[in-house]
Amino acid sequence: MGFWDKSLQIFNCLCDHTTQSVRHIAQQTGLSKSSVHRLTQAMERRNSHPESWLGETAEGRQGLTRLVVATLYTFGLKRGVGMETIHEFFARLHLATQGGCSPSALRHVRQKLEAAILETAATWEQEGGATGEGREIIGAVDETFLERMVLVFLDLPPGYVVLEAAADDRSYATWYALVEKRLDTLGAQGRYLVSDRAKALIQRAEQGLECRSMPDFFHLVHDIVKSYTLAIGRRLKQAHQEWHKAEAGLQKHHTVDPRGAADREATHQVEAKQAAVTRWKRYSASIGSGSKPSRSCCILLGATIPLPSPLPR
Repeated sequence: MGFWDKSLQIFNCLCDHTTQSVRHIAQQTGLSKSSVHRLTQAMERRNSHPESWLGETAEGRQGLTRLVVATLYTFGLKRGVGMETIHEFFARLHLATQGGCSPSALRHVRQKLEAAILETAATWEQEGGATGEGREIIGAVDETFLERMVLVFLDLPPGYVVLEAAADDRSYATWYALVEKRLDTLGAQGRYLVSDRAKALIQRAEQGLECRSMPDFFHLVHDIVKSYTLAIGRRLKQAHQEWHKAEAGLQKHHTVDPRGAADREATHQVEAKQAAVTRWKRYSASIGSGSKPSRSCCILLGATIPLPSPLPR
């Protein structure tokens, strides 16, 4: 019986009978008196905040486990957040007394989580291949450069990482050896492959997978964004100038005749110019103010590219 199982037995016993001696708890749970004494002292130390009792229940312990795993997976593995920062986060949630959440302990849990994810993925792949039903992959391939060059092959519809391997080069032979082994394992074949126009990647599709090679739209969207940026920037600057000019005219009419027709017309002009500034700001934000779009924002397959609407004259 594990540590938390024993603690849960003692906690349930205390819930049923609030005031009990160590001897009586030992008789009720079947544990030794020394174990009961040690575990009850540990429970008292953990009970340092009003919500601490929840961690002693089976449901609370399961919820804390889910919180730790979800945090390590989402922020530690997927976002690269350091264990020192996650330790600080848990400490602010008063979880330091509920279990080991030091940076070194969290690194150990993260390593076990990585191993469990890889083991689960391997099991799912074996179960999928055991059916003997081959499937077509709509793939996307590219390289990323961290400490070493990493070759990445995605199955686009589900977002599944088919291949992620460090390599010394990105030649056709290297791509072929790595991808072919993975596809054989999965019992899959390529339907078409999305990539930039590197010769090795085009050859990987047309000769290796014997499927169509599709260009991605990353560079196209970048060029479109650049072409819109200067035009929108000029229009936005002009709209600001006209707005300030209209406000100055309104102040003038307020001084001369605050309730006259000219004042009402000036107010209408200010509102119209302000609406124009808002509209041009919205256009500017829609294309990221000319910033280089990320690949994840570009739809790689032949669906719809979210282009900005035509500029008003």
